[in-house]
Amino acid sequence: MEEYVLAARKLGLPEMGFADHLPLFHLDDPTLAMSHADLPLYIEQVQELQRANPEFPVRLGIEADYISTHADELAEVLSRYDFDYVYGSVHFIGGWGIDQSRFKFEFERRDINDVYEMYFGLVMDAARTGLFDVMTHLDVVKKYGHRPTSDLKPLYSRVAETLSKSGVAIELNSSGLHKPVEEIYPGMEILEIMHEHGVPITFGSDSHKPSHVARDFDRLLSHAKAAGYTDYVGFASRQMIPRPLP
Repeated sequence: MEEYVLAARKLGLPEMGFADHLPLFHLDDPTLAMSHADLPLYIEQVQELQRANPEFPVRLGIEADYISTHADELAEVLSRYDFDYVYGSVHFIGGWGIDQSRFKFEFERRDINDVYEMYFGLVMDAARTGLFDVMTHLDVVKKYGHRPTSDLKPLYSRVAETLSKSGVAIELNSSGLHKPVEEIYPGMEILEIMHEHGVPITFGSDSHKPSHVARDFDRLLSHAKAAGYTDYVGFASRQMIPRPLP
């Protein structure tokens, strides 16, 4: 993990944060998230890096899947630790892992507009729980290039209204540029609607290796500005810290 910190410092970032995947409650799959036994170790390792870099902010974050039937368990686990921020994500519609390549055949068996409605319905449900500070990779449902065939702007507006009322930010995530869809999460249509409703943004590279730290942040910055944003937010102790875009 210290290699990520070294990469961030070498790049001249003002700060960095970790957001590894919280253990899942509805299934046991070590390819998707850490185990419950590993969570305290993850917390300890981030705290050690914070102590080792007193002049460089290293934020303790976590990414947690929203599974409605396990929201109470999630709340209990989150309450045990002093996170700087909690990312909320939706990777499952029922038992279907929508961003897993082994299950992408499922898209061909469903109406794509219904899939988008269900996915974003879960995003809104997640935001309303108050458990999350940021919704990450907001339109990850497009990962394999599946697009709605009808105008979903009314749906995106409902999502933006819900996020705004819930005080939840969204992450501009550059990893989509390196997925089959080859686009930033979220796309411009959604991001402009988010801006219209005053939903704050933050930046993430979804780095799964140190060389990916801050990858394509220049493109994220241009994306944000093109949508009308002039500032972004960081986090400390689960409080938003507004900052002007460079």
